[in-house]
Amino acid sequence: MKDISIYFQSISTEDKFEKEMLGNFIQANKNGEFPEIKKKGIALFYVPEYRNDKNNSDQEFINDFRSQLYKLHQGFNWNHNLYDLGTIIPGKEIADTFHAISTVCQELIKNDIIPVVIGGSQDLTKAIYNAYEKLEQLVNLTAIDNRLDLGSAEETITHEGWLSHVVLHKPCYLFNYANIGAQSHYIANNTLDLFNELYFDICRLGEISQSTQLAEPYMRNTDILSMDLTSIRASDLQNNYYSAPNGLFANEACQILRYAGISDKLSSLGIFNYYSKNHLATDEMVAQLIWYFNEGYANRKGDFPVGSKKTYTKFRVYLEELNEEIVFYKSNKSGRWWIEVPYPGSRNSKFMRHQMIPCSYDTYEEAMKGEVPDLWWKTYQKLV
Repeated sequence: MKDISIYFQSISTEDKFEKEMLGNFIQANKNGEFPEIKKKGIALFYVPEYRNDKNNSDQEFINDFRSQLYKLHQGFNWNHNLYDLGTIIPGKEIADTFHAISTVCQELIKNDIIPVVIGGSQDLTKAIYNAYEKLEQLVNLTAIDNRLDLGSAEETITHEGWLSHVVLHKPCYLFNYANIGAQSHYIANNTLDLFNELYFDICRLGEISQSTQLAEPYMRNTDILSMDLTSIRASDLQNNYYSAPNGLFANEACQILRYAGISDKLSSLGIFNYYSKNHLATDEMVAQLIWYFNEGYANRKGDFPVGSKKTYTKFRVYLEELNEEIVFYKSNKSGRWWIEVPYPGSRNSKFMRHQMIPCSYDTYEEAMKGEVPDLWWKTYQKLV
């Protein structure tokens, strides 16, 4: 593994922790001693880059999630390595910060380490996305966000206008984008029209509020997850930098991050728009999000794309409207469902890993009623 320590500033702490607290297990970049990254696991690091958030570009936030995270207790069956690489200090130019994040993420992902970027503004998602270009991997991106953050590629990237810079990036290696928690009153109709034309997915806050489990197939289908903390209702953050009266409850956000961790496909996570100046509830919220992501990771099942389809039960459903069969797979290990979308000449195709789409049992029931699942149709349109 290449030396990435040059990008980091170490943390300084002399705290003592009880026997089972994470502070005793996290391999941290403390007092200038960078951890030796050998085995696969999760590596978190902090990036206080806020210059693309005009409202807070001149703020100096005291984001103290580590003091809360290190005091949490290790999960029951956590056998993976958890690294704290320290802090990437913003460069002279924002592009320098982006380069550092991309380089670090690329090296970690290549070595089967999931980077968890605890960040400033959400436009840093683009820096994570850039890491996949050199990996030459077609990816799915999901955002937990109350807005769609499309913006304009002709304008400077901002914390509320970064997605267009991803969608129009050349070469394009984005296969699908999904949003979890969008609130309609924040979204223009022309933006919704564009999302429909691109066959992107939106799971609105109202749907998630009815059942958090709806987020699970989206998490299982994503490579990059970008979480905007403003998607959580302000009352659960207790911080005057957040003002959204509606949003995810704190426990719902933690449940979704657990779904993300358990996804065998997900390979990077960013938690952004993190504003705190000694706001204990906000710092502890971030710490718990990280904890639940690790809890999910510790319980990964080795399903697709890691496992072979030979260990699945196969179901065929004939749809008269299509005059063909739709194939479903159910994992014998986890009981989770996938739907297969055909694509001509796909054996060696770059789309191969995107033809098995995570779904729920409800999707199978929908097909059994003779209805073409919306998930199948959208994916088919992207493939052809």
